[in-house]
Amino acid sequence: MNDTVILRAGATPSAPALVLRPWCMEDVAALTEAHRDPTLRRWTSSAVENEADAARWVQAQERGWAAGDRFGFAVLEAQPDSAHGQLVGNVVVKEVALGEPSAEVGYWTAAHARGRGVAPRALEALTRWAFDTLGTDGLKRLELLHQVDNLASCRVARKSRYNFDTVLPAAPPSYPLDGHLHIRRRDA
Repeated sequence: MNDTVILRAGATPSAPALVLRPWCMEDVAALTEAHRDPTLRRWTSSAVENEADAARWVQAQERGWAAGDRFGFAVLEAQPDSAHGQLVGNVVVKEVALGEPSAEVGYWTAAHARGRGVAPRALEALTRWAFDTLGTDGLKRLELLHQVDNLASCRVARKSRYNFDTVLPAAPPSYPLDGHLHIRRRDA
């Protein structure tokens, strides 16, 4: 399935269109470079220190597609008629299980692409795809979680019509601070 899934998000007056496609080994160098950013490293749980780590991370994304429980997309600035371009982010729908009503979404934006609406546009494309593709298997709700002090993620959630639901208590060491749970329903 992942060989044929290409999603698109339209251009804005200040930013090019986006192409979302499954991660592949050709992305290893760009992924390694993106993870050199201390802000990205602060908010993500995956440790990508070098190209070997990046290759393992990409392989994990490929296994998720094969298993049907995690669908990660590289987000690229579009080039005409191509699935290639500069890596600007990542979006994922994860914890997908047949017949389960909910799954979780996640995302990050590369440092050089922040402030151009990459995350909300990519998340909207992913959300539409998830409900259209996985909704027939019972998916009714997508959940977006972030730490309370991640204000940028809160803005992305609001822009993407993921409504604030509740504050989740901290669960150290993985989640040292309280978190926000945002939800978007299929019929919203």
